[in-house]
Amino acid sequence: MRSYFITLLTLVVLACTSASAQEARIAMYAVGFYNLENLFDTQHDENKNDYEYLPDGANKWTELKYSHKLKNMSRVLGEMGTDRIPVGCAVIGVSEVENAHCLSALCAQEPLAKRGYKFCHIEGPDRRGVDCGLLYNPTFFTPSKVWLQPYVLRKEGKVVLERPTRGFLTVQGTLAGDSVTVIVCHWPSRFSASPARVWAGQQVRAEKDSILTANPQMKIIVMGDMNDDPFDESMAKALGARRKMGDVKATEMFNPWWQILLDGRGTLSYQGGWNLFDQIVMTPNCLDVDKKKDYSTLTFYKAEIFRRDYLFQSEGKAKGAPKRTHASGVWTDGFSDHLPVVTYFVRSL
Repeated sequence: MRSYFITLLTLVVLACTSASAQEARIAMYAVGFYNLENLFDTQHDENKNDYEYLPDGANKWTELKYSHKLKNMSRVLGEMGTDRIPVGCAVIGVSEVENAHCLSALCAQEPLAKRGYKFCHIEGPDRRGVDCGLLYNPTFFTPSKVWLQPYVLRKEGKVVLERPTRGFLTVQGTLAGDSVTVIVCHWPSRFSASPARVWAGQQVRAEKDSILTANPQMKIIVMGDMNDDPFDESMAKALGARRKMGDVKATEMFNPWWQILLDGRGTLSYQGGWNLFDQIVMTPNCLDVDKKKDYSTLTFYKAEIFRRDYLFQSEGKAKGAPKRTHASGVWTDGFSDHLPVVTYFVRSL
């Protein structure tokens, strides 16, 4: 492994003894998620209700607006993780992307192209045409298998959701020498009742359990716009994402965002308050519960909401809220109604 790879290193752990100090070199990797809020191109996709994002549609979605959207999104994606790691994120899950063409155009933007970002995507059944995707830096992450786990509409014969919705994009690969599965989600919106998201949590949990049964060493990261907060039933019970590391059982996951929301920080603003729908949770084999600092495998270190002044509305009634692409039907050349989130993992070299 060439020395330039050590640009990932941001931690130095000193293990001191009475006789000497030993230096352990630790590599850090960033894993992020960002809801891109309607990254549509200007062309109609057959059988999709994308008409508002056409040049003659409600949003007058021209090539100029589309090019600005790509530029704005790539700026954020390129800066995510750089507070701690100069090269940014190894992988970033995204939601509300229309198609592979948009992801290709996004990865061609200079902030991402200079690092060689690639993407995984499978077209889904969402009526509006929005999908999830996974961007990755091939220097650090190597995908080996990709599939779209469908959202099943029925539970025990009962219809939970009336129309097809976004499935769970699942990407298996290698990160820092470990086998990792990333499941990117965009659960049913708040226009649907809570059971639709609870059922999503149960389905993702079942998928996670199936993967672990096949490979107990697999580290699984579930991320996405869950349209629920960490303490809601879909996350806390259905998915089994716990608030405290010490409470996480073998069949559950750890949710670092619970405490962040309780501290008053969120990723989207509603009526003056904050929600934290954008979350990244992980299986217990990613945790150093006993604080042994044995980083021989990929280990969770920290979670942060990615914040920059330019991401926020600076004036008007929405001052302090995330700056959107449109506000009250007016193009504001903004970013998204969600803030990005980043988790950091460490591993000894």
